[in-house]
Amino acid sequence: MLAQSDDLTSIRSSFPKEGLFAEKDFHLSPDPFPVDDKFAKELEQLGHRLYIFQRACNELYQRSVKGKQPAWIAQYLDAGKPAELIEFSRQKQFRDDVPLVIRPDLILTDAGYTIAEIDSVPGGIGLTGWLNQTYAALGRDVIGGTDEMLDGFRSLLPEGGDIVISEEAATYRPEMNWVAAQLNAKHSEHEWRVVDAETYEPKSGRNVYRFFELFDLPNLPRISALLDAVRDGSVKITPPIKPFLEEKMWFALFWMQPLREFWRRELGEKYFLKLQEVIPFSWPLDPTPLPQHAVIPRLEIHDWREAGKLSQKERDLLIKVSGFSPLGWGSRGIVVGSDVPQVEWEQALDEALASFQTTPRLMQRFHKARLIDHRYWDNETGELKTMRGRVRLCPYYFVEGGKVKLSGSLATIVPADKKLLHGMRAAILAPTAVGVA
Repeated sequence: MLAQSDDLTSIRSSFPKEGLFAEKDFHLSPDPFPVDDKFAKELEQLGHRLYIFQRACNELYQRSVKGKQPAWIAQYLDAGKPAELIEFSRQKQFRDDVPLVIRPDLILTDAGYTIAEIDSVPGGIGLTGWLNQTYAALGRDVIGGTDEMLDGFRSLLPEGGDIVISEEAATYRPEMNWVAAQLNAKHSEHEWRVVDAETYEPKSGRNVYRFFELFDLPNLPRISALLDAVRDGSVKITPPIKPFLEEKMWFALFWMQPLREFWRRELGEKYFLKLQEVIPFSWPLDPTPLPQHAVIPRLEIHDWREAGKLSQKERDLLIKVSGFSPLGWGSRGIVVGSDVPQVEWEQALDEALASFQTTPRLMQRFHKARLIDHRYWDNETGELKTMRGRVRLCPYYFVEGGKVKLSGSLATIVPADKKLLHGMRAAILAPTAVGVA
């Protein structure tokens, strides 16, 4: 094993020239984030459960559209979306398509973990691939090893293809450039390109990885050519053009009593109970008045505005945008009830109720992340320090032929005073390894 200073030199020297995130910085660590054998097995098993969950979500929406499940399900999931996009997402030829990359955001708590959300268009694929490759070269036994992140991404476009990225997602362009360069170097018989979504012209038979959010379509002047190619089958695209699958609203639907038997049947009793342990209880912030005898479950209130009067101790809750909005990703548009004054909480609640028909929001139980200590190198001095922080763990699962594989896991460790866990200048970003401290 190299000395610590040599490790830092080695890691920095392997850093891509253009970086991995545009205009973003983070701390490096001498250590992968450690998990024990039991949790590593849980991570392996979680991927298949989430794949089955996403297939069940797809099925529930389709049945709602056809009248075989209540119409309000599709109405919730289609709210605020243009009619032509809704029509496109319902095309029969890709009825069964679901995302082939599954990345949940896991918040590690004192009781285990909770899933904050599932990202169908995730950043971090190239970053995690680079971290795995770099730390494996230093002798660390990271989850996914040297190449499984790259192999997983290659399974999405096995004969090459285009990674189509929009200006909205430009932060992640450098890491996708790294992925394409690595694949081109290893598999020269095919070509992977990173191209601008705003000017993209599809080519028949050349498949596409979509790295843009669907709310961004109006900013892509030539997007109709790509949609036409997908519709006629000359181009395949992943993730599929299905905005309903990218809604955080699914966590609220998962907990709804009228849908309980659907989830039990589609997931199986074991998976249903396992997911209940890790999906936080959530509610759609639907302003529709309740009958006089009814209450909102678990909050035991009759009207959402009563939630605005909850004390700070009672507000272990957060409000977030469900999807199809610039506020729906990157921890934007999230309000943590216990972290803001009551007047601000009431304003956020009023806004959520007023905009539900166009920008649906949900309320969710907030689970505080546990505290851990992790070493890192100070970016300014290179000095080795220890951060007291909280962890968001992002495992990356790739689906190939119906089989789900865990190919890597990115740990984001942020200072203990941060409530929302996401990539930031003050964060440590590290790969994950089993049993390595």
